[in-house]
Amino acid sequence: MTLVVGLTGGIGSGKSAVAKAFAALGSAVADTDALAHALTAPGEPGHAAVLAAFGPEFRLPGGALDRGRLRRLVFDDAAARARLEAILHPLIRTAARREVAAWTSPYGLLVVPLLYERGGLSAVDRVLVVDCPEDEQVRRVVARSGLNAADVRAIMAAQLPRADRLARADDILDNAGPPSAILPQVAELDRQYRAQAAAAAKNRGATAH
Repeated sequence: MTLVVGLTGGIGSGKSAVAKAFAALGSAVADTDALAHALTAPGEPGHAAVLAAFGPEFRLPGGALDRGRLRRLVFDDAAARARLEAILHPLIRTAARREVAAWTSPYGLLVVPLLYERGGLSAVDRVLVVDCPEDEQVRRVVARSGLNAADVRAIMAAQLPRADRLARADDILDNAGPPSAILPQVAELDRQYRAQAAAAAKNRGATAH
C-alpha cells in the first residue's frame, strides 16, 4: 500500500512546480485539477453533464467547454458553484481513487488545491502544504493569468487563510524564493516519505504475522 501525501497550498503557491520536482525523483502524482480537466473534455461524462446543467452557451464552437465563462459564473454565484461541484466531485474522487490504487511507488502525491476546504483529508496519510507570502501569490498569479490583483485576492479570500493552512499541515515546503530553492526541500521530503512508507510497510508485515 502506497503512502499517500496530500499536496495543497493557496493559489500561486507553486504546487505544480513542487509536484513536478517530486515526480522527477520517482514519486507518483495524481493531480485533481488535471483529472477535472480530462473528465470535462468533449466525449467525457463531465462534459455532457456540465452542459446539461448549465446550458449550451457554455460550449465553445469547437465543442470544448468555455472554461473561462464557467469559472466566472461559479466564482460569482455560490449556487452555481455548488451545482458544478456536485457534478464533478464524485467523478474526480472516483478517478483519483483509481489512480492511487494503481500506484507502485513507495509514496505518491495527491494534489488537491482545496484539500482542507473540500474535506478530502480521509484520502491522505499526510498533508504537505506549499507556502509563500500572500503578496508573492498575487504577483505570480497576475503574471501568469492576466487576472488583476483584486481578482486574485478575492480568490484567496475564498480559500482557507494561510495561517490556518500552515497550522494544520504535517509538512511545509517554503516556496518564497527562486525555483531552485524547491529542489533541496523536495529531496529531503522524498527521503522522509520513503522512510515513512518503508516503516509502514514493515509494521503491516509484522501485524500480518
